[in-house]
Amino acid sequence: MHAAPGFRIQSRIVDFITAERTQVMNITERISEIVRRSGISDGLVHLQSLHTTTGLAIGEWQDALLDDFKGFVDSVVAREGNYKHNDPAFSDCERHNADSHLKGSLFGQTLLVQVRNAALLLGTWQSLILAEFDGPRSRSIAVQISGI
Repeated sequence: MHAAPGFRIQSRIVDFITAERTQVMNITERISEIVRRSGISDGLVHLQSLHTTTGLAIGEWQDALLDDFKGFVDSVVAREGNYKHNDPAFSDCERHNADSHLKGSLFGQTLLVQVRNAALLLGTWQSLILAEFDGPRSRSIAVQISGI
């Protein structure tokens, strides 16, 4: 199978440093700049967190809503709980971060966004959000842009 003329794929790893245990970061501009510099005008950008205790989402970047986001995940998955992952009888994990893994799985670790005219195709209020659930830590996102 041969790719269409002009079809290209570019991949890179982008690093972020988080400062709080639960934190949301707007990564839209950083990813947009990578797309702009790729030279790909029409295609797809695929984002993949390389961590099980983070999540990726598309959402509105508004302070009250971001507070609601954090409150929601904390109400669905309590920080302290009867988690086997945190119990030395069942797990060798010393971080006691079962809640972080569960929160990350709620949101997932991948996003796929269209690229049109060398820009991310996002709605008026849409932003790309990296959600940290086990910080502060160094985090990496794999970015792959494919298209023409």
